[in-house]
Amino acid sequence: MKRLRLTNNNWDEVIKTAVKVLNKGGLVVYPTETCYGIAVDATNEKALSKLLSYKTFRGSKPISVAVSSKEMAEKYVSLNDMAENIYKNYLPGPITVVSMNRGNLKPPVVSRQGSTGIRIPDYKFTLKLIEAFGRPITATSANVSYKPHPYSIDQLIKDLPKKSSSLIDMYIDDGELPRNVPSTILDTTMNTLTVLREGKHKFEDAILQSTLLEEKVTKTPEETSEMGFEFSSEYLKENKGSIVVALSGELGAGKTQFTKGVGKGLGVEELVNSPTYTIINEYEYEKSVLAHMDTWRLMDEEDLNRSGLMEHLNKGNIVVIEWADKFYQEIEEICRKENIPMYKVTFKYISLEEREVKIYGTN
Repeated sequence: MKRLRLTNNNWDEVIKTAVKVLNKGGLVVYPTETCYGIAVDATNEKALSKLLSYKTFRGSKPISVAVSSKEMAEKYVSLNDMAENIYKNYLPGPITVVSMNRGNLKPPVVSRQGSTGIRIPDYKFTLKLIEAFGRPITATSANVSYKPHPYSIDQLIKDLPKKSSSLIDMYIDDGELPRNVPSTILDTTMNTLTVLREGKHKFEDAILQSTLLEEKVTKTPEETSEMGFEFSSEYLKENKGSIVVALSGELGAGKTQFTKGVGKGLGVEELVNSPTYTIINEYEYEKSVLAHMDTWRLMDEEDLNRSGLMEHLNKGNIVVIEWADKFYQEIEEICRKENIPMYKVTFKYISLEEREVKIYGTN
């Protein structure tokens, strides 16, 4: 294990050593503008596995990565208009932007929904390190689970269990860091702005191509369904053409319950069920057909094209899409090209019982 103290004169030496360690799949503790982080090569699955052993426990929570530039980020994720806006106006800085992965990164730096959180640190040494390495590094804090964020190497070493300490190959010591709050995490996958974690920067939802129509915290599945009913009654029932309703949120967050309410509001008499294994369920009502779609099992754009989505839109049906964030850019492009109205609904866990539901209308 190496511990190198940064000075004004040894950056090149420290970076050269760190790059060697990272290339060999090693763990490097490094400074950022928020706290000390722990880096491995974000493209090396063995190194990522070693990092998970170091952290001791994370559940299914994905790990963010750090890049040196927007150009590097675009090699690994797709940047929509919302993400482009954040990169242009706020990065480098203590902000993690969640975008859809292009397929060349793997878990745990990719979520179950196929998204990846990316930072461009506002720390000159770290930017130079990533630039010299030429690939993304992990951007998780260096503390193990349930321990405080480390602002000094001495504090980190004191808090580390022996097993985790033995896995570290290099410490880059830049002294005591300012006690800044963790980065703000922004989900841009739906081309809206959803704040997953507040940090130094405060953001308002839906600042680009969407208007927040309604926001509510539901405490029961019935309340989530009722919100779908009210939305359907107000925005969908009198419509005479195709509409897309794109739903995004974690497993069990309320997407199907919301759709049950949508169906009820349209006058569907059948029981609305999850279409995970059928891809699309169809429900007739007085004026048209409700197509309830689930993209969870679709692998790529070719699968999406074969799914039957366009057939329903060409017939003038209302299509509600669960896990729409997997193919959001493709769905949005279809709606723009065909001039089809689109609504976005996001679901976020607040607690075991509570869900935050937000409904957006596109401009």
